[in-house]
Amino acid sequence: MIPPGRLDRPVDRKTDHMLGVADAEISLVEYGSYACPHCRAANDRIAQARDQLGDRVCYAVELAQTPEAFWSAHIKLMTRSMQLTEDDLVAVAADLSVNAEFALGDSDAMRRARARVEADVASSRASGVRFTPAFYINRRRYDGPWDESSLVDAMLGTLGHRVRTAALDFASWGPSAGILLVLATVAAIVLTNSPIGPAFEALWRREFGVSLGNAAFRMSILHWVNDGLLTVFFLVVGLEVKREMTVGHLASRRSAALPIAAAIGGMVVPAFLYALVIPVGPWSHGWGVPMATDTAFAIALIALMGDRVPVELRIFLTAAAIVDDIGAIVVVAVFYSGDIHPGCLAAAAAVVVALALLSWSKVYLLSPYIVLGVALWAFVYAGGLHATLAGVVLALFIPTRPPADLAALMTQASTIIASEARHEGEVLRHGPSTPALHALDAIYDRLEAPADRLLRHAGARSSYAVLPIFALANAGVTINPGVFVGHGWLMAAIVVGLAIGKPVGVFIAAAVAVRAGIAVKPAEYTWWQLAGAGALAGIGFTMSLFIAGQAFPSATDFSAAKIAVFAASILSAVVGTAVLWGASRRELCEEAPQSAGMQVS
Repeated sequence: MIPPGRLDRPVDRKTDHMLGVADAEISLVEYGSYACPHCRAANDRIAQARDQLGDRVCYAVELAQTPEAFWSAHIKLMTRSMQLTEDDLVAVAADLSVNAEFALGDSDAMRRARARVEADVASSRASGVRFTPAFYINRRRYDGPWDESSLVDAMLGTLGHRVRTAALDFASWGPSAGILLVLATVAAIVLTNSPIGPAFEALWRREFGVSLGNAAFRMSILHWVNDGLLTVFFLVVGLEVKREMTVGHLASRRSAALPIAAAIGGMVVPAFLYALVIPVGPWSHGWGVPMATDTAFAIALIALMGDRVPVELRIFLTAAAIVDDIGAIVVVAVFYSGDIHPGCLAAAAAVVVALALLSWSKVYLLSPYIVLGVALWAFVYAGGLHATLAGVVLALFIPTRPPADLAALMTQASTIIASEARHEGEVLRHGPSTPALHALDAIYDRLEAPADRLLRHAGARSSYAVLPIFALANAGVTINPGVFVGHGWLMAAIVVGLAIGKPVGVFIAAAVAVRAGIAVKPAEYTWWQLAGAGALAGIGFTMSLFIAGQAFPSATDFSAAKIAVFAASILSAVVGTAVLWGASRRELCEEAPQSAGMQVS
């Protein structure tokens, strides 16, 4: 399988035309078309970059002609005019002493050329080409600007370009967020049980904040993580819910019914089993711990299994996990908040009204929403509700917009840039003018709705910064046999709720919804695979640890709950992976006889 954004095959000197030595340290491959005006516009920049780097770069184009004839034709076709016409082809053919009627006719040579072009088109699709021109530097697709400076930086592999490329590659890898969570969890456990364990725990208890005169607001670093940073995570959850309910998989009743039913069953049954197992007492309040699903871990495992898991099943599990997150938010807000202070909550309500007015007035600038969101967080925290609720409420009012008219925006941007390019060589003129930059900023802002832009930026920070920091702060547990003493029922209730209650609840609720005609199960995945996804939903981790921290103020109780969550999550991951892997192999075995039968007939 070709990794995303990589060239589907190495450059071959026998079939591909190259400028430069074959073993050059830098290879530049272009997919383009002579009929593409953008390829023609980029040709000069490529030539400048090649001239600057000399023999360090090998430039390749995939076409079938002799090298000398090809490069002569290539240069003439690229520089003939901005819009290639048939008259241009006839003129170039005359310059090269080629029979134009033969070149444009239906000869065997032309049929071979067409076949080669079709092969190159197939290669471009396999390599992930989305438009022309598309450039590949050392077999990796280059998605940056086409100006000479940016191309040279990418080809030389400057430190900034290498760091950015490595980060994008890691983020584009499906399991990356889950891997980061695992690393942060292992680091927290190792540090907690190392000689520096006491200092590591003391770090999270250190307080910092702001003060003005006699007024001060201070919290421990752990509380800043759990009440502050995690608000970003809940903001992202709220934005995802909003997107799914407007244009996503929860937008229609038919598509939303199955994951919603499965998520409800996956919350109710674990809470019921927990209450059934746990003895009456102070631990009874922890019934919310096994209700949660860690989306990052579950999706990471599905991504690792690749094509063995249907895309439709990934969509189902993602949508169910989003509904599950909504349930967890409600549970935290209603059952795990502190003493209520009506005055502060009234101030929070006033901020919500202000957010609604901004959204209703179609204010698309994000900064007023962020400022009011910070104020909302402070009032919710002071009001006694869990502060992370502010993130969800804020997400509801971040505005969306109708899709942009891309053709009109492209024409406007092209006109502005072309006008600025005419003044490029003027004295004291360095870059675009301020009015042009303002206009281009306005075009950029219109390309994407504020809610979508915030989700794109905050989503990455939530997955790759907020959640790993949360795991580092909360996942540390001392491996001490004394933790197990007197906590057997607590740990058993959490494990039963997550490892048994989750898959049972998801499967039964989905089956009942389908049986009652409320929902329809897609034919692309089987009930056995749905059961595997239900098992993966038992990976509680992040949200389970978060709720456990609210439900069990005792340090020993919290430690026991952590160990139980870890054990249940590992068990659920192993069972879910085994079920899905076995289901995919079973499908392959069932398909083989059918395929053989079709061939015989």
